[in-house]
Amino acid sequence: MGLGFCAGTRKGSNMNSTIDEISLLHQAQARAPSHHMVVRGIGEEIDLEIGPGDDDPSFSSTTLVGVTTHEPVAPEEQEDHKQLLLSSQVPGEGQPQLVKAPQGKRKKKVVKKWREEWADTYKWAYVDVHEGTPRVFCSICREYGRKHRRNPYGNEGSRNMQMSALEEHNNSLLHKEALRLQMASKDKGVPVIERPVYVKALMSKSASSILESVLRRDPHEVEFIQCVQEVVHSLEPVLVKNTQYIHILERLLEPERAIIFRVPWVDDRGETHVNRGFRVQFSQALGPCRGGLRFHPSMTLSIAKFLGFEQALKNALSPYKLGGAGGGSDFDPKGKSEAEIMRFCQSFMDELYKYLGPDQDLPAEDLGVGPREMGYLFGQYRRLTGHFQGSFTGPKIFWSGYSLRTEATGYGLVFFARLILAEMNKELKGLRCIVSGAGKLAMHVLEKLLSCGAIPITISDSKGYLLDEDGFDYVKISLLRDIKVQQRSLRDYVKSNPRAKYFEDAKPWSEQCDIAFPCASQNEIDQPDAIALVSSGCRLLIEGSNMPCTSQAIDILRKSKVLVAPAKAASAGGVAVGELELSNECNLMQWSAEDFEAKLQDMMKQTYERSLKTASEYGYLKDNPEALVHGGNICAFLNLAHAMIDQGCV
Repeated sequence: MGLGFCAGTRKGSNMNSTIDEISLLHQAQARAPSHHMVVRGIGEEIDLEIGPGDDDPSFSSTTLVGVTTHEPVAPEEQEDHKQLLLSSQVPGEGQPQLVKAPQGKRKKKVVKKWREEWADTYKWAYVDVHEGTPRVFCSICREYGRKHRRNPYGNEGSRNMQMSALEEHNNSLLHKEALRLQMASKDKGVPVIERPVYVKALMSKSASSILESVLRRDPHEVEFIQCVQEVVHSLEPVLVKNTQYIHILERLLEPERAIIFRVPWVDDRGETHVNRGFRVQFSQALGPCRGGLRFHPSMTLSIAKFLGFEQALKNALSPYKLGGAGGGSDFDPKGKSEAEIMRFCQSFMDELYKYLGPDQDLPAEDLGVGPREMGYLFGQYRRLTGHFQGSFTGPKIFWSGYSLRTEATGYGLVFFARLILAEMNKELKGLRCIVSGAGKLAMHVLEKLLSCGAIPITISDSKGYLLDEDGFDYVKISLLRDIKVQQRSLRDYVKSNPRAKYFEDAKPWSEQCDIAFPCASQNEIDQPDAIALVSSGCRLLIEGSNMPCTSQAIDILRKSKVLVAPAKAASAGGVAVGELELSNECNLMQWSAEDFEAKLQDMMKQTYERSLKTASEYGYLKDNPEALVHGGNICAFLNLAHAMIDQGCV
């Protein structure tokens, strides 16, 4: 692990990189495994079955109309194209004619040739084989022919049943596949159909089969699949060494319980709203569940499962063996009044309380959920259960004092970085650090970096990032806290510190640095960001948020020898201290700051050494940039697996 730590020179030229995008069409296609997408080549014929509408008897007597091409073609090709459009042909003088179909027939088959001029028409469609016959399917409603007359996105479409299915959906949402089909027609080539997620190659058949089963079962849950494949990639040597763990892992990847429920609430104007609530209790093999609640518009079941799975492994790696859970709602607290947030939290708890308890599951803070929201949630929980059953982790301990959990997570990240640097005979003092996010976690990271002599230079929000080349000090951090409490933009910081800069719609990863602390949300670092990090001189990345890097970004960092400290290990301090707060044997209120930090550093050291030891046992050397990632995943899995084996198939 003898990597140098000096900030690299900034590159003068911008690096162009393409980002793999997951199209809406592919996600829709993945929901129906029986449909296998087929992209037709130039000149290949397809059958489009068009049947008359039930409410339009005149359709069967309607004359078929040819389609005008977008480009001039030779007269011979025009005649050939007309021949293909005929539904029937009347012999006589060798001249083709368009004739009316007999009244008694309910369906007529039209053969059309896939040509360049059809690329625009087929923007909404794809070709599939149904019952042995190629059909043109709508990308949105996944039906063919006249089975769909409405645009599911609100456009009623044509009620004139003389129109073909192509014309009826011509104004549908233009999916990404439309561009692929159009380019395929112009380039006379067949595009490559991508999977909805970036899938890494696995060496062992057993690991590949496990990942494939997850892809088949939940093809649209992108975040969960990404999380699973990272863990499966780490566990390959474990599965090869002991095949018994294959069945354990298959069982572990299915959560013990997933609760989805409706959350109705009334705003200050008396209007009703409905949001969706989630709680995924992934594993209780080691103890009662602990895990965060997230209130954010992007919240889905996939994210709830990913958070629950990550938390289960994180808790299994901590000194205190606990189960893992995750959840939240697509409710957005931003812009809501105190009364509206209280009413939502109470409605949310009206359903969730049935599944909570000190011996079953206790939630904690996450994105969009702070002491205010946790207070409202606990108040309703206490009211519904009728007695005081412990407390939720995160806010005040039994509402009688201040919690050290959030400090423990942020401080623990910095302590973990110091442990890694100590192995390299280096220290934090004087190193430039970039931090993303502007919540409590990011603020505590800034605070502890400053006390260790490091130079934190960035912080970010959803609209951009703030750069202070001089570094933040305690006065500046206090100003940042005030800005966030007042829900103002980080841009206001520049008014008091003119040397600082705020960059709109940008991320801080291109700034020169030695260490990066992503503390915002999942997948905040993509492939171009990873390239920018490497170019900026970063040699160590400490994950504060869960899964902050995409799979492509991880590949870039690994190839560039950037050491990654996974969130499962680096943020384990919050888990441990949160459990101590709930323990009757320990009263954190009587701890001094020195006692608290000494205890936290000891916890982080145990986690660090446990991860490295497990990694070395399975062939990952200490100087491997991913040693901590693989060691943490393996150690956590083995703790869970041993408990699951002891408890039987439950």
